[in-house]
Amino acid sequence: MVRVLCWLMVFGLFMPVLAATVAPDPHSFANFQQVRTRHLVLDLAVDFTRQQLTGYAEHQLERLDPTINRLVLDSRNLKITTVTFTNDGVHWQKAAYLLGIEDALKGQPLTIQLQVLTKAVRVYYQTTPQANGLQWLTAAQSSEKKQPFLFSQSQPIHARSWIPLQDTPANRITYQAHIKTPPELLAVMSADNSANTRRNGDYQFDMPQPVPSYLIALAVGDLHFKAMSADTGVYAEKLWLDRATAEFSDTQKMMDAANQLFGKYPWKRYDLLVLPSSFPFGGMENPRLSFVTPTIITGDKSLISLVAHELAHSWSGNLVTNASWNDVWLNEGFTNYVENRIMQQVYGQPRADMELLLNVRALRNLLTHQAPADSRLQADYSGRDPEEAFQQIPYVKGQLLLLTLAQHFGQAKFDQFLREYFAHFAFQSIHTESFIQYFQQQLNSKQSFSEQALQRWLNAPGLPDELALPASDAFARVSAAQQQWLAGKAGLRLLPTAEWSVHEWLHFIDLLPRELTEQQLNELDLVFSLSQSSNAEVFTAWAQLVIPLNYQPIIQPLRQFLLSVGRQKFIIPLYSELKANPQWRSWARQVYREARPGYHPLAQQQLDKLAL
Repeated sequence: MVRVLCWLMVFGLFMPVLAATVAPDPHSFANFQQVRTRHLVLDLAVDFTRQQLTGYAEHQLERLDPTINRLVLDSRNLKITTVTFTNDGVHWQKAAYLLGIEDALKGQPLTIQLQVLTKAVRVYYQTTPQANGLQWLTAAQSSEKKQPFLFSQSQPIHARSWIPLQDTPANRITYQAHIKTPPELLAVMSADNSANTRRNGDYQFDMPQPVPSYLIALAVGDLHFKAMSADTGVYAEKLWLDRATAEFSDTQKMMDAANQLFGKYPWKRYDLLVLPSSFPFGGMENPRLSFVTPTIITGDKSLISLVAHELAHSWSGNLVTNASWNDVWLNEGFTNYVENRIMQQVYGQPRADMELLLNVRALRNLLTHQAPADSRLQADYSGRDPEEAFQQIPYVKGQLLLLTLAQHFGQAKFDQFLREYFAHFAFQSIHTESFIQYFQQQLNSKQSFSEQALQRWLNAPGLPDELALPASDAFARVSAAQQQWLAGKAGLRLLPTAEWSVHEWLHFIDLLPRELTEQQLNELDLVFSLSQSSNAEVFTAWAQLVIPLNYQPIIQPLRQFLLSVGRQKFIIPLYSELKANPQWRSWARQVYREARPGYHPLAQQQLDKLAL
């Protein structure tokens, strides 16, 4: 420690390092309000044998405070080999730097000495096996079992585990990249992929529009491309390619609807990348190239709203971004709302209403055990893992606030307001206060929506009493049919299920009594084959119902599901139900030991906390 302190004092870094730890973003060390990266250049080699990225990240700088002589970057579990700087953009020399004390949540600050004229710095580094923003899959773990696969997941603060950078949504950067891979594999990024039409192991990327760090994304695998329209297409392993393009064929319709509602699509192309089933999320809205789970490929487009959600992020989140993860509702609540408007336009009001009502039911279930402070839209996650913010509160409660505003001001007027909002804040990162100010000036100038009502939505726990939700005739018919069966007045084979959508099936399963008899469970499974459902949403809902009831026929299909699917939305509640059942806890522990190596590091982290 003494040697470190002396080194810092020699280079004049000691006091600035202390000051830099008081960052305006509670989840970042970066001093981006003093010196910011405006353009990032990556030059990385992908080594599947060592499961390692090696190369450099060049930061081209903007000096906001000319008196500051240091650049502070975020890093986590990176091996820094050297740092250089340039004052003229041509000649590079070694820079003094310090990799600071590790914080369990934020990682380590990387502090680099700057000169008065320093224009850019390069950080040479290697990733390590502890990089939780990367998943390295062996060939056996990929979908086709032929070639290895790599993909990143940078949101919310995992970019720092594979790139040393200012890892905060408050700072937006343009970037370009040179990625070297084995020649038989293709690399893609959240950027312009058009330069990489030949598979040769040497790929160039350019993202000319400024994005926050969490939207920098990379994937490498035996990928192939198939167009769906002039502006949309799919990257995937061959196993998924034809099925995915058929499933996602309405993407252009969604884009057309969103363009009409919210302004011209701002990112040139919109492609989708189908990842292996270990991907821990439904989708990730990386600009120009959304990453999606194969669990939404059902053959009937029943789960296509996830594509609408990721597309909606092109406006809400990617174009206008929350400046802090404490304001995540500005990303996710707006996106849920925009998604639902797209679904209305493309698939009709009844389907959009059913999807909304299922979301609200999930939110109400969460609120029964959520800490009141965390049920506020403006919850405070300072000092906590921002992963905790990604639950139904910002998504659905935020959506319901915007729905309430649309009901209050009228749909057409509110749509126009959102178009102007996205245009006004385009390519900016904002806090909730900026939204409130703009809303009050542009839409609520006559104060017809009271300040008290707005503050209840933003800062009070739970849901406001004035919430108005649509009714669903389809759900009402499903409920009535279910009651007929439960009352013994109709057999299951007589229920009108042939035309039920996945939303009606989920409504049916969710409303089933939690104390069904073994005979009733067997009848449901015999008639509807719920334990064999290929729809992950339906299977998970059914399994959550029957695990507490010790329904034995679910065991083998559940084991296969947990071994083959890594999406947290499904596996975390399933393992939670198994843990809560003393008779199945030991079995669940054995399955998890076998399945864990195939799960993403983020899923492993969440499941390890369950302590099965």
